[in-house]
Amino acid sequence: MVATLTETARSPGLLAARPPGRRVLTALPTLSPRLLVPRLRAGPAPFPLGGAEVRRYYFARNAVWEAARLLGLAGHEVLVPAYHHGVEVEALVAAGAVPRFVRVDARMRLDLEHLEQSVGPRTRALYVIHYLGFPQPMDALLALARRRGLAVLEDCALALLSRDGAEPLGARGDVGIFCLYKSLPVPNGGILALNRPLDAAGPARAAPLASTLSHATGSLLAHLARRGGPAGEAVREGLRRSQRAVRAALHVGPLATGTMHFDPAAADVGMSALTRVILENVDFEEAVQARRRNWFLLFARLRELAPPVQLELPPGVCPLFYPLLVEDKAGVAERLAARGIETVEFWNTGHPACDEAGFPEVAALRRRVLELPLHQDLDPDDMAYLAAAVEEALP
Repeated sequence: MVATLTETARSPGLLAARPPGRRVLTALPTLSPRLLVPRLRAGPAPFPLGGAEVRRYYFARNAVWEAARLLGLAGHEVLVPAYHHGVEVEALVAAGAVPRFVRVDARMRLDLEHLEQSVGPRTRALYVIHYLGFPQPMDALLALARRRGLAVLEDCALALLSRDGAEPLGARGDVGIFCLYKSLPVPNGGILALNRPLDAAGPARAAPLASTLSHATGSLLAHLARRGGPAGEAVREGLRRSQRAVRAALHVGPLATGTMHFDPAAADVGMSALTRVILENVDFEEAVQARRRNWFLLFARLRELAPPVQLELPPGVCPLFYPLLVEDKAGVAERLAARGIETVEFWNTGHPACDEAGFPEVAALRRRVLELPLHQDLDPDDMAYLAAAVEEALP
């Protein structure tokens, strides 16, 4: 059963006891060996993994590039949120599109008035980012797009498994773009969901085996550290050093995920077979329920001390992280790391084409938002440990 805010508030004992000793709380879900054994799924996979016309890529950025090409955006403006990663803008530019940036407020919501004012004669599309699993106002955005004759690209790289009411995010725009390895323990994977007929060819090249195995091994080692505590953490670090030494000696490296740049030479690389095996074994409903439960547990403990960017968790939202607002982001992250807690500092900088002087709310988000883990590997005791560590880490 998914916890609700009311249930959590009535049950303070869920977070009352601080677990003894040091824990390892990874930023992303880790790969358990049991997910590597192929088996048949009991039921259908959720959108976009089942029942959708999709193309599967190594990176989500490949899907952005392909979507821009399919929609004919070369030489045309695309309205892009000023709060962005940067790599998606690079992919749009590589496809020939011209980004024009739009205001995002302090709660990570698109400014609809500024968006409409920004539509010009060269504008061909809206690029919508659903931040951390929380939906943008799709009814209003789709109405604007219909009124002005614009295509809609839904960027759900941070919003896999999230819904807006009954509708899956990424299912209502012309295309939906998803990144799998931010939400699931897979070594790679980006998806382009085609929500209207588009003549899209699939990726031409298979995922490189060495890169896939490198990322999978890293996730398995993270699982070891997570389950084994300090001893597992020590083994993980030793093996990681050995892995780096081997790569350096052989002068090879993995096709890195999580980078800031789009590489056109890798645009046609597809999703690995190993990712497909793992996806067959994931319990998606359990992942959604665990993330919602963990968000409510943290909110109940931290809302007065350091409230999150979004002050409520709507039904259907699968939160990627708990977005904590702090003044000393690097300092708090360092103090939490000393307790074995990995955090994420998403999007400290954006694409250089975006002048943030005109977007003060975005500059504040980049400076202040620290993402805390709440993924499906973590249980209520982990949330108690994390909440206590945050209370100690904040001034």
